[in-house]
Amino acid sequence: MADQLDSPAALRAHQDTPLELTILMPCLNEAETLATCVQKAQAFLRDSGIAGEVVVSDNGSTDGSQQIARDLGARVVPVPIRGYGAALIEGIRAARGRFVIMGDSDDSYDFSNLQNFVAALRQGNELVMGNRFRGGIAPGAMPPLHRYLGNPVLSFVGRTLFRVPTRDFHCGLRGFSRASILSLDLHTTGMEFASEMVVKAANAGLRITEVPTTLSPDGRSRPPHLRTWRDGWRHLRFLLIYSPRWLFFYPGLVLMAAGMVSAALLLPGPRFISPNVSLDVHSFLVACAGIQLGLQSIVFAMLARRYATTSGLLPRSQRYETLFNAFSLENMLLAALALLAVGLAGVAWCFVVWGRAGFGALAYGHLLRALILSLTSISCAIQLGFSAFLGGLMEVPQAVRAPQP
Repeated sequence: MADQLDSPAALRAHQDTPLELTILMPCLNEAETLATCVQKAQAFLRDSGIAGEVVVSDNGSTDGSQQIARDLGARVVPVPIRGYGAALIEGIRAARGRFVIMGDSDDSYDFSNLQNFVAALRQGNELVMGNRFRGGIAPGAMPPLHRYLGNPVLSFVGRTLFRVPTRDFHCGLRGFSRASILSLDLHTTGMEFASEMVVKAANAGLRITEVPTTLSPDGRSRPPHLRTWRDGWRHLRFLLIYSPRWLFFYPGLVLMAAGMVSAALLLPGPRFISPNVSLDVHSFLVACAGIQLGLQSIVFAMLARRYATTSGLLPRSQRYETLFNAFSLENMLLAALALLAVGLAGVAWCFVVWGRAGFGALAYGHLLRALILSLTSISCAIQLGFSAFLGGLMEVPQAVRAPQP
């Protein structure tokens, strides 16, 4: 009987047995706390009667963490590529469970109390985030800078940009449908993986909810892998890059509108705010620069969105497809030619006026305003034309090349 159970066929049948839950732990030199985490996870599976497994995704530990996990009956997945995200991506791919609950192996999360996550997943939610602020943060578990600035600010940015219904955007304990998360094609290898998962899940329309969870002090004697300012910036940078509207479009729209209104008010002549304060041609120059920068920012937003859509970073949207069709290469070139014609006509008019004065000194007044506005039109035309060709280049279909033998 033992020989039959140990046969290759029996092993394959055991490995192919469907499981409901995989408890996944990324690991890099966690010998001090790994055993406790694995034992708590195994106790939860045993006590709840859930068919599951514990997987340790090892990122190249040199302290014997792999053997500790194996001795306790956990499955070890070796990951040669360094990084928090790399370890989790490979662990998710190797998981056998329908659901996956991931959490750090530093004993800061309670793997013996995961019932809220399982219940939310069984209800059809595809991503279940833990909320440490609702569940309780033990004294010393989270640095004040993270608790009162970093996490609240990044969570607010995430909710604002992506309308994610969670108030703890970067909780490391979270559960999800394995199939749904694999469909997102996550690929960041560092700490920003936590943001990528939530952002792509929100963009893909996955059902997201949150449940309270607790956070305990890190059980290790060494410093954590997390670096406050470096990793915080990487998270913020990722959030902004994945939201061209807020990074480029809205600021550009505000800047361009403010520039156009200011230029229109100053075009007839100077404006006096008080007897001693006036806005003249220098302010008009600043307003025209705002128009130019605002237009460029709006075009950047369109190009960024186009690239993100064609490369699969952001999902396709009918609204954006309609916008892209309206701002096609040909239409943008026509707009650029119109702006160029207006600008060249303005420069020609200024040249004629200068010629009538014998190409000598001029009172700058209205003539300088016309020249600034004309040059702004020419500059915007050139930017728009170049951007149109860059956008057209992004739309060139690529043939799939056969792999070289």
